[in-house]
Amino acid sequence: MSAARSAAEREAEEETALLGYPEAAPDTTVAYGPDPDQVVDFYAPRGPGAAPGTPLVVVVHGGAWRAAYDRRHISPFAAFLAGRGFAVASVEYRRGNGGQVAGRWPDTFDDIAAACDALPQLAAEAVPEADPGRTVLTGHSAGGHLALWAAARHVLPAGSPWRLADAPAVRGVVALAPLADFAAAAKLDVCGGAFAQLLGEEYRERLAHADPAALLPTGIATTLVQGSDDTEVPLAVAEAYADAATAAGEAPGFTLVDGVGHFALIDPAAPACALVAEEIARLAW
Repeated sequence: MSAARSAAEREAEEETALLGYPEAAPDTTVAYGPDPDQVVDFYAPRGPGAAPGTPLVVVVHGGAWRAAYDRRHISPFAAFLAGRGFAVASVEYRRGNGGQVAGRWPDTFDDIAAACDALPQLAAEAVPEADPGRTVLTGHSAGGHLALWAAARHVLPAGSPWRLADAPAVRGVVALAPLADFAAAAKLDVCGGAFAQLLGEEYRERLAHADPAALLPTGIATTLVQGSDDTEVPLAVAEAYADAATAAGEAPGFTLVDGVGHFALIDPAAPACALVAEEIARLAW
């Protein structure tokens, strides 16, 4: 058995374990727009760390921006973070129109921007224990891309409808196996070219508005967490983003988790998931 096949088999086991969890119901779900996908699930902090002034963790799920993958698969991770004493906001957004088509332009980006803009008010009502001044963005896979993008809206090209005048009020980003560098993803044909489908026919013109590696430096504290045996979004993608950030004068954190693949990072039963919670806490506090 080759090492590559061994890694792929382990990753398949991770995926089976993750998708085997029942959905973890939120404490409340709030709409930020009229579409059924424009909602945020809120999980109130619980456990020994829960207290007024707790950090707010904004979770963005992955799934290659495709319609088949919604926030339900990441709900156990959201509940896990709430059990660690965080207030959690799990963001849903419009994805593909069905089948294997990935994302929608500009709807996917419209939704992440609108959700982030609405979160301070929504969170104040849904999880009043949360301190908006201690907000951390996290996302897995395609959600890691969107979390990095949300933290970079102040450096979007002039005229972008999503551009912010100032940096977003977040403590930082913890990006989990993120699709963070589209050039590296193209070389490796990550997720069957889903990133190109996300951007549509005007792919090259839209890269400057959507590729996190093109939106540097941000001045936002960023940590990448990556499994060494990830075959879905290989290590080289996160490394390419980290190299680009370093070249831009930033010092991103990079935590390589040895012997795990793509899905253990958000599996509450996996040691890698506890490590992710620790990385979030470092930025939040």
